[in-house]
Amino acid sequence: MGVPAASPPGGGPLRTCVGCRVRGPAESLLRVVARDGATVPDPHRRLPGRGAHLHPDPACLALAQRRRALPRALRAETPLDLDPLRAWIGAAGARQAAPRS
Repeated sequence: MGVPAASPPGGGPLRTCVGCRVRGPAESLLRVVARDGATVPDPHRRLPGRGAHLHPDPACLALAQRRRALPRALRAETPLDLDPLRAWIGAAGARQAAPRS
């Protein structure tokens, strides 16, 4: 039996980004699931099925794509469409970069 992973100081679970392979608190990573041959972001962590975690950063998505990590982590038997995930990450970056007045 394995040793349980140490929890971060906040007490939440740790997850590993499938792109950069860096461990971090689950709250800082985006959960992704496979639906109908596409990757679907699950920011509220409520969708059923196997999930993979990814930093909401285009660089991590590019690494995951280059390593073919998402289909492997989600145990998909066919290639997955990354466009819905790419659009969500792009929109999330735009929301963070927008000035708040």
